[in-house]
Amino acid sequence: FSFRKLWAFTGPGFLMSIAYLDPGNIESDLQSGAVAGFKLLWVLLLATVIGLLLQRLAARLGVVTGLHLAEVCNRQYHKFPRIILWLMVELAIIGSDMQEVIGSAIAINLLSVGKIPLWGGVLITIADTFVFLFLDKYGLRKLEAFFGFLITIMALTFGYEYITVKPNQEKVLQGLFIPYCKDCGTPQLEQAVGIVGAVIMPHNMYLHSALVKSRQVDRSNKRQVREANKYFFIESCIALFVSFIINIFVVTVFAEAFFNKTNADVNQVCANSSSPHSSLFPNNNETLEVDIYKGGVVLGCYFGPAALYIWAIGILAAGQSSTMTGTYSGQFVMEGFLNLRWSRFARVLLTRSIAVTPTLFVAIFQDVEHLTGMNDFLNVLMSLQLPFALIPVLTFTSLPSVMHDFANGLFWKVAGGLLILLICCINMYFVVAYVRDLHNLGLYIGAAVLSVIYLSFVAYLTWLCLIALGASFLACGN
Repeated sequence: FSFRKLWAFTGPGFLMSIAYLDPGNIESDLQSGAVAGFKLLWVLLLATVIGLLLQRLAARLGVVTGLHLAEVCNRQYHKFPRIILWLMVELAIIGSDMQEVIGSAIAINLLSVGKIPLWGGVLITIADTFVFLFLDKYGLRKLEAFFGFLITIMALTFGYEYITVKPNQEKVLQGLFIPYCKDCGTPQLEQAVGIVGAVIMPHNMYLHSALVKSRQVDRSNKRQVREANKYFFIESCIALFVSFIINIFVVTVFAEAFFNKTNADVNQVCANSSSPHSSLFPNNNETLEVDIYKGGVVLGCYFGPAALYIWAIGILAAGQSSTMTGTYSGQFVMEGFLNLRWSRFARVLLTRSIAVTPTLFVAIFQDVEHLTGMNDFLNVLMSLQLPFALIPVLTFTSLPSVMHDFANGLFWKVAGGLLILLICCINMYFVVAYVRDLHNLGLYIGAAVLSVIYLSFVAYLTWLCLIALGASFLACGN
């Protein structure tokens, strides 16, 4: 083992780990803390470990083949399924981009004490395009250092909230290592499902398999390939451990301070602290519901204005960093699936325009509650796209014709298949629960029709995956 070699391979894992810290994840964290207290910390730990194992498969694919996941999909799948797969992954990237725009706009609104309206914050996020292009000119290593700086800001800001609130350490350890959920009902179960859906992001598999190509590896030398796989895995472990700690900060802060609080409790405290936002919380005994915006407000009411502004800085860092990794994902996916090499400027401008337009309309014509409410819909959208990343990555890392001596063994085939099945079942439950709450017959019928088409395509990918895993009797001819 060499720390110098580890440093040479350090970078891609930290860029990948940004997806575990985007505004959608932060909102899922604070809601799980407010709704279930410390009881779901073990779910967050389990989801992060599962995410690490799946990222390992994606990284190995890039290291061994010299191709990222989108490029392998382009070579292995037929034209029609390939185009559908590309569209699904693009949907996931646009959905993630919208969450980052929402998070950044809310952070800017909080930092400006409401002087910059939400639509203004949405417009300001367009500047991300120019920031990204400016940094990209100076090389990938400089960009990786900038991402490290943003992760450090998140660690410091959310760590400050953790120190300020002082969560009960015994409850934190119990929540992490004892898989229980005493007196939990449907809201807590939905939060647990939401954690898994927010942590494991579909486009992140495509991103990680491409980022590892930035390091020079002699693929004709098995020892070098094995060494690269080892160091990339160690780096991913460190990066996801850091992101896990930051997520823990957010969950435990809201578990300690706001679990079992009512709207009336918060209304009174905000009124006593002369907060201009006390009207956000009606004076009733309903359980407090928080999102990124309300989360910052209640922190300010309970722990002073500094807590609110530091929270907003952390959210802004999360939004700015994750929007850049989303842009990278979009570029790799478009190049890989379509062999279409647009300039980064054109690619960023297109996806950012698609993400900004609907968000801008909501920000102009609705209030902040509707803007944060979009997160639920976007989480459902990305949950639906998960099979279109997880199934291909297991398929291709199990094929000896693609991975040669580095193809998955029996353990990884069985474990990977079970993990993907578990994640897809969990996320389908999340989607069904969301659709059920819509209470609209027309939407039910539309969802039923789309479900048939969706499940048919997932079944097709699963059929090819099972053949790759060794069920050769399913193959029809060659």
